[in-house]
Amino acid sequence: MDNPDIYVAIPAMDERQELPMTLQNLAEQQDAGRFHIYVCVNQPESYWQIPDKSATCQHNAQLLDYLRQLPMPNLHIIDKSSKGNGWDDKHSGVGWARKTLFDTILSVAAGDDLIVSLDADTRISSRYLASVRHTFARRPEIPALAVPYYHPLAGNEATDRAILRYECYMRNYAINLLRIGSPYGFTALGSAIAMRANALRKIGGITPLKSGEDFYLLQKFRKMAPIGLYNKEIVFPAARPSDRVDFGTGPAIIKGVKGNWSAYPIYHYSLFNDIERTYHRIPELFDHTIDTDFLHFLQAGNKTASATDIWQSIRQNVKDLPHFEQAFHEKADGLRILQFLRQKQKDNPMRDEEALYDNLSLWLPDNLPEWYLKDTDFKDYTIKQLDNLRQLLLEVEMELRKKSSLF
Repeated sequence: MDNPDIYVAIPAMDERQELPMTLQNLAEQQDAGRFHIYVCVNQPESYWQIPDKSATCQHNAQLLDYLRQLPMPNLHIIDKSSKGNGWDDKHSGVGWARKTLFDTILSVAAGDDLIVSLDADTRISSRYLASVRHTFARRPEIPALAVPYYHPLAGNEATDRAILRYECYMRNYAINLLRIGSPYGFTALGSAIAMRANALRKIGGITPLKSGEDFYLLQKFRKMAPIGLYNKEIVFPAARPSDRVDFGTGPAIIKGVKGNWSAYPIYHYSLFNDIERTYHRIPELFDHTIDTDFLHFLQAGNKTASATDIWQSIRQNVKDLPHFEQAFHEKADGLRILQFLRQKQKDNPMRDEEALYDNLSLWLPDNLPEWYLKDTDFKDYTIKQLDNLRQLLLEVEMELRKKSSLF
């Protein structure tokens, strides 16, 4: 299809203040072609019986009234919040909202149409949809796109410190994976994903998890084919504390404000080197059993075969090295990489500040500011200085994303 439709999917719970601004951004799109907006206003049905959740119920009701009165013919409302329409407690959360949105869109979308996943509090430029359309047209081989992101500061010192530290964690992680050539060198944000409708059908849709549904979605796409990592226009998600999900930006901010960063360490570049060395030795592994720390970890975690059989069984079922390499990366996926790094971090602990200093010294040896010192705690830097570190990491990451788009 030369000019596919675009379907924008937005879950919304208690977003009466934020969603109108996102919809205004969408109303201002230029050269976007034909697009449709689907909003799923959602909450658990049980909220109507919980006094502490009465505000959420009323805000959702107000949001539904607001949406129904909007003069936007391309706006489609999915009511999963009013009495009798809410989720049961076992099937609720943003994962189910995204699944409902995607399934509804797939019921009407053509195979080449595009689905753009946003959040209710995410800002976009007036050319965002046009840029996504252009990226998919230029790269017909990609099933999905992990869009670059940038969290605007909110003006609250505690929140700003937390989101800057969290971005440093995310960007440091992505840079290291991109640097070693990992297929899983992407950042998964539900507000920063776009995909082809036929590709979403092929992978069986999204798994409706309460947290991490965006990560597993991109991982499934990557096991199908390489995904896009660069787009000219980026998204601007809000940095807000939230406990609606178990992990992600909102919970990270809550923990960060309390000074708890144990779940989001700055991994030293050296921890990724064993993974890189293993990647380089895949041709050897195709011929015979070899040993690296990463392979040992993968084999130890295999519950269905002996340490040797995990690779021998693959050798027996593939016809050549390229297919073996593909099968290897399906085993050594993004989740297993993260688990390996967590174990390595536990075995070789290092201060976050020291790790980031070493990493930036490797990536930008001539561009480190004079005030940035290895032994200074993050809490002792100003917001401006932390933002400067974020900008340095963004510079490195965007360059690596651009390079990935050339292949």
